[in-house]
Amino acid sequence: MQNFSFHNPVRIEFGKDKEQNIGEYMADFGAKKALILYGSERVKNNGLYDVVIKSLSQKGIEFTAVGGIKSNPVLSKVNEAIKVAKEFGADSVLAVGGGSVLDSAKAVAAGACYDGDVWDFFTGKQPTKALKIFDIITLAATGSEMNKGGVVTNENTKQKYAIDAPCLYPKVSIINPKLQATVTPEYLVYSASDVIAHSIEAYFTATSHCDLVKMQVEANIKSIIKTTEILLANPNDYDARAEFAWAATMALNGLTHVGVGGFNFPNHMIEHAMSAVVDCAHGAGLSVLMPAWMKWYKNRNLEQFERFAREIFGLKTADEGIETLKAWFEKINTPTNLKQVNIEGEVLEETIKVAVQNAKDWGMSELYTKEAITEIFNLAK
Repeated sequence: MQNFSFHNPVRIEFGKDKEQNIGEYMADFGAKKALILYGSERVKNNGLYDVVIKSLSQKGIEFTAVGGIKSNPVLSKVNEAIKVAKEFGADSVLAVGGGSVLDSAKAVAAGACYDGDVWDFFTGKQPTKALKIFDIITLAATGSEMNKGGVVTNENTKQKYAIDAPCLYPKVSIINPKLQATVTPEYLVYSASDVIAHSIEAYFTATSHCDLVKMQVEANIKSIIKTTEILLANPNDYDARAEFAWAATMALNGLTHVGVGGFNFPNHMIEHAMSAVVDCAHGAGLSVLMPAWMKWYKNRNLEQFERFAREIFGLKTADEGIETLKAWFEKINTPTNLKQVNIEGEVLEETIKVAVQNAKDWGMSELYTKEAITEIFNLAK
């Protein structure tokens, strides 16, 4: 195990009805004027929005709201919300929704404290100041509720890039599994793919990876596989929903990376090109890409791929493990080939071009050349 520093300041409030206390939690951190961000009108139709504004009002917290944040959040909406936050004089941002809403909230929180273009923070500059960030998570997938990063797409340049800074850790994240019971089967399986991708990136690519962390990653993946199948059969199973939600958080809150060295995120790097070009769901792009990337990469770390097959599926060979993961994706009905996410012909060529640029921007171009990326995409056809 390598030397490491670990610090995660996020306060998690997990469980039933926790959202009713959001005003109290925000008041604990001195919030007085909040910008509420949300996605679809579902949060209003199901009564969650009313619960939120009642709680804020009881604590004397003023608020305004911006809705309409989409899956694969976009820069134009972030800029719209930054303008509202500045005009309102917000001291905090409350995200009510999934990871796309929270990722947008992080960008808005940084942009509201900055006189320049918020995109600067996605292309090299790091924010040092941000509005206070709070969230009520209604979709478990990204793990954004317990980390300091977020991803937004610049529609004009087709760049899907990340913002990351210590000032972007949420102050309080509320995870009530009951709020996630209405997630569609489609987005449940996309979420499962995303969590598995978060889990395997360092697991397969790290040059140093201790057994304790490997076992944590394996437990996370097995929990996602088990609970996804339970929830597809019974969306209202609270215990399965709770385990799924916590596994999503654990996959990217830093604990599965402590003492781990020399890893990167190639599946995310390449998939960001896919969803930037065709706007496919991030998890759908990952379920297409992962088996193909695993086939391409396996011989660089064959022992670990064999361990994956053995520990996750009780199998012997790397190829068996890869094929079984792909078969499981097919079983739960998430895409496993490029045609299913509308990436063919000229669109594929454009996607490869964007992915090659991503590899350069992520510092991964030595291994992920145009030829390598093309080969990976060919394996995903």
